[in-house]
Amino acid sequence: MTGHPDPLARAHQTAQRWYAAIARHLDTQDLPYVHRVVRTWLHLVRDRLTVDSAAHFAAQLPELLRGIYFDGWNPGRAPTRYDAAAFVARFASEATISPSDVPPTASAISAAFARLCSPGQLEHVFTLLPESLRAQLDGAQVTPDRPPRPASAEHLRVNALEDQVATLTDALGTLARGLELLPDGEPSADRAAKAAQEAHRILLAQEDVPT
Repeated sequence: MTGHPDPLARAHQTAQRWYAAIARHLDTQDLPYVHRVVRTWLHLVRDRLTVDSAAHFAAQLPELLRGIYFDGWNPGRAPTRYDAAAFVARFASEATISPSDVPPTASAISAAFARLCSPGQLEHVFTLLPESLRAQLDGAQVTPDRPPRPASAEHLRVNALEDQVATLTDALGTLARGLELLPDGEPSADRAAKAAQEAHRILLAQEDVPT
């Protein structure tokens, strides 16, 4: 009997090619470590994006990495709001690395994804994140002769405004999808009601976020 080809062979090869490229940026051959830090990077970026933005970025990923990206995702909680300190703490915990290793590790992974994704795609994703998180993903870290500067009131207001805009965009997108016309030209009342409830939940979640 002639054996059947492995239908997942191409997906495996593509994932291995991406992991090899990321491993080179991390200067390691430890693939379990690469998998651990890439999974953490993907989940932290994903969780900070709105539903639509998270789905848009997922389209850039190969099949198996897309599965890793969406594993455990709860779109009803998106976006999850956290600051740079929480990012470092969660990255270190989930990837089981030292907090001091988070910026260079995140930066190396970001550099790899910037080359692997379509030109400009990762930069677009980063523009949707607060400045403090972009700095962590770019590998910015404070050196001993450069003490950290406290966040200014203006920066705090800008970050809060970015969160509010992202929340409103997500809520409006949810409403728009619920009000799309069906083939008979009328939106489903049940679907519209559910969309309105979901948009209301998103806005209430924003009110619960401390500023």
